[in-house]
Amino acid sequence: MTQRTSSTDNGSVVDLPAVRSYLLGLQQRIVTALEHAGADLFERDEWTRAEGGGGISRLIEGGSLFERAGVLFSHVKGTTLPPSATQHRPEVAGRPWEAMGVSMVLHPRNPYIPTTHMNVRMFVAKVPEGSDQKDIFWFGGGMDLTPYYPFEEDAQHFHRVNRDALAPHSETAYDEYKKWCDEYFFLKHRNETRGVGGIFFDDLSAGGFEASFALLRSVGDAFLTAYMPIVEKRRSLPFGERERDFQAYRRGRYVEFNLVFDRGTLFGLQSGGRTESILLSMPPMATWRYNWQPAPGTPEARLAEFLKPRQWV
Repeated sequence: MTQRTSSTDNGSVVDLPAVRSYLLGLQQRIVTALEHAGADLFERDEWTRAEGGGGISRLIEGGSLFERAGVLFSHVKGTTLPPSATQHRPEVAGRPWEAMGVSMVLHPRNPYIPTTHMNVRMFVAKVPEGSDQKDIFWFGGGMDLTPYYPFEEDAQHFHRVNRDALAPHSETAYDEYKKWCDEYFFLKHRNETRGVGGIFFDDLSAGGFEASFALLRSVGDAFLTAYMPIVEKRRSLPFGERERDFQAYRRGRYVEFNLVFDRGTLFGLQSGGRTESILLSMPPMATWRYNWQPAPGTPEARLAEFLKPRQWV
């Protein structure tokens, strides 16, 4: 098993095969659970990248429960980092690199089921040839919930599971990562959050490889517990053209965030990533209207109460 010495000073080693094995297993566990919940099977699309590496895309298009679902594994390699990475971490410029992760977005058909996003990932900038420096690694990830017709108890459940997943690792991680999520998934031009938040973290390495990897696993393992009870509770609620129309309108906000602000989308496209996989996060249908506002007192108007940072647990 290949191991690499990290940039930390605590003697930890970077075990890339262990991370890869975990991520592939996580992808399969999530796909199996989602297939069990719905009547649709995931397609499988394996791909390779000319510069190095590849991935496995698992997807549903036009399903009965999920109108679009993508659960993606990638492990890609390169020699030159794009500006979106070097601006964030200038010390990795000029280094060969590897990145791997599982990223997923689920767009349900029923507007009463929230859209959700989750990803867990690792990045390694390798030692330049002939250098006495060390590898630089970090983990990142998180999950968030984007309802169209929000239920307070759903947001509370989602945040409670995230809090409990992080508690064994740090007394402060949930509060820090929740705040990071609220700030990251914020549409500045709309002055609203993308949804009810969750957790988001990046640049995780200070505690060493083993501790950072353990936290990443806790986040990945918590996803099904956080999301699937909400699916089961809301999937039978009746809906019609009005709800679907509002869902398409709000999906437009999702598109705006991914194309304007999302760091992962920028990194994927700028690093020569696979466009089909990167843009699988987009909803299958979205609409925009000029200066539209929901009528006061309607269920659609109530969503605005949830699109701002607040304490859920």
